[in-house]
Amino acid sequence: MKNTKTFFCCTECGYRSPKWIGKCPACGAWNSMEEEAESSDAPASTTRAVLTSGDSGAVSLQDMTIPEYLRSGTGLGELDRVLGGGLVKGSVVLLAGEPGIGKSTLLLQISSSLCQTRRVLYVSGEESGGQLKLRAERLGVKGPSLFILTETNVERILAETDKIRPDILIVDSIQTMFHNKISSAPGSVTQVRECAMHFIAKSKSENISTFLVGHVNKEGGIAGPKVLEHMVDAVLYFEGERQQSYRIIRAVKNRFGSTNEIGVFEMTDQGLVQVENPSEMLLAGRPKNISGNCAVSTLEGTRPLIAEVQALVVPTVYPSGKRTSNGIDYNRLCLILAVLEKRMGYRFSGQDVYTNIIGGLRIDEPASDLAVAMALISSYTDRIVPDELIAVGELGLAGECRAVANLEQRVKEAARLGFTVALVPYRNLEKRTVQIQGIRIVPVRGLFEVLPFLKEKES
Repeated sequence: MKNTKTFFCCTECGYRSPKWIGKCPACGAWNSMEEEAESSDAPASTTRAVLTSGDSGAVSLQDMTIPEYLRSGTGLGELDRVLGGGLVKGSVVLLAGEPGIGKSTLLLQISSSLCQTRRVLYVSGEESGGQLKLRAERLGVKGPSLFILTETNVERILAETDKIRPDILIVDSIQTMFHNKISSAPGSVTQVRECAMHFIAKSKSENISTFLVGHVNKEGGIAGPKVLEHMVDAVLYFEGERQQSYRIIRAVKNRFGSTNEIGVFEMTDQGLVQVENPSEMLLAGRPKNISGNCAVSTLEGTRPLIAEVQALVVPTVYPSGKRTSNGIDYNRLCLILAVLEKRMGYRFSGQDVYTNIIGGLRIDEPASDLAVAMALISSYTDRIVPDELIAVGELGLAGECRAVANLEQRVKEAARLGFTVALVPYRNLEKRTVQIQGIRIVPVRGLFEVLPFLKEKES
């Protein structure tokens, strides 16, 4: 009879404790300790046995050769952009997102393209074969080299992998997998870590490109140990509101490419459709002759995007004003409000302030400060920002407009979409002149210089 030992493991970092404690001493997370059981007759370290197999001797740096990490297209250009140009042979990609956001749909769609020239093994631990076949027919997925396996036992999956010898392995999802030598339940910290390590070792040893689907917890992070994100080569987040049709894939880790790129998709009845021109999508339906909105040119990696910033300022009925921010960092919004109140005299302390970025986009760079400030001033004074105007610039605490990077690329995208006036930081044009056909570039030093561009509503 097996002798089981019970311990408590942190779901954030994997720290083990013989008893339950409220705060993890390793990472500082609260209420993250979960009880697990481990068999004493299990190997001391399954992970270590998997990873240390083969020759691991030291090699001189001069004698080492650069491996040819061949990239291959997935059939979706937006996903290839996020991956850094395509799927790298032997890499492991972790794709995470909210339930129902479209992770399985995306992977089944790229399987249809990949299986035309390579062998693909799609492992599902959440759906039956009939359910996958029904979805594949709806999406038009077909191919003789696409194999479906409904299994959650890692040992059986690896045995089937040895039999089929695929070039691409898709595991949906890693939280449903379990290993017989680990007695804890599927989805626990130990199971997720050990199962992921077996798939990673298989991928690296046989040059199999692997996709692992990850669940997210209620805080929005990937469920399971944090070490899971460290083990894989790339971590992609699938973002978007389920009530809206647009989806965004964002890379937060990528060993073979940039972590700033995004891919934009639209969810339709036939699956995910690439949005080649997201700027036009984000500006579609923009209201005319309405106060409280301003366009901004932001960069996501190497891609310039034109987004619409909306602000609504109304008198509050509470002792202190309410602040709501969607798509803009809340602390950054509070900073801009403080600058406007101190430097320009607008009394936002007695107002409720609501800000929003249209289309579910999230803007993290400070180059959007000037557009946010103009939208707030527009809503507060009930004067409109001209539809043909775009604003780019970072605000300092003195109300000055600071320089931004890649200004010419931002303005060219604005000119392509029909904007005729661009308010840009003076420091960007102090030492050189930027001239782009079809758009007038106006340098501004501070917030007071943008007030003449606001105009009264047309009756």
